[in-house]
Amino acid sequence: MLEVEFFFGLGSRYSYLAFTQITRIEVACSCKFNLHPLASEDLLKLRKASPFFGSPVSGQYEWGYRRRDAAAWADYYGVPYIEPKTLPKDHRLMSKACHAADMQGALRQYCEAMFRAVFVENVEVDERICGDTASRIGIDRGLFDSAMQGDAVNERVAASTRIAYERGAFGVPTFFVADQMFWGNDRLVLLEHYLGRHPGGQA
Repeated sequence: MLEVEFFFGLGSRYSYLAFTQITRIEVACSCKFNLHPLASEDLLKLRKASPFFGSPVSGQYEWGYRRRDAAAWADYYGVPYIEPKTLPKDHRLMSKACHAADMQGALRQYCEAMFRAVFVENVEVDERICGDTASRIGIDRGLFDSAMQGDAVNERVAASTRIAYERGAFGVPTFFVADQMFWGNDRLVLLEHYLGRHPGGQA
């Protein structure tokens, strides 16, 4: 079975859109997605370049266009989408929370719940919301809160971000199948095509 390494940011429109498709692709292509929540702002800092600072480098990075484009993709996928409210000042917060959930074996379930909070329920996320989301899906709140205050989650976020950078990622979402990289929600069609041409784990 081929494994797909999926690097994403919880505040990323296109990461959310791609996430809505991974279960379908797993079934269709007999593959497995391994989730790697990272801090996309830190990834851009490692690259020492960002299309989001200063004037947009092209029209595709203008916020008005990105909002319309994300809504169009959601309509195409048949999934709900609401433009998110202001994201947390701590740009690592949601990724840290996902790693805290992973320490209790609930990574995918928590990522799904957090994406839903941001892009479907239109919640303004803070640390309390992160904890409430954990409780709602059956995660031990005490262990979760303790993990959020420790160093391990920060180290895990930093490690995911560093690995993505060292493998050549320059934004989110990014997918790797062995040494093949696919960037962006709109490259899912190419990823799925690649998986279909390499059945049985022969990447």
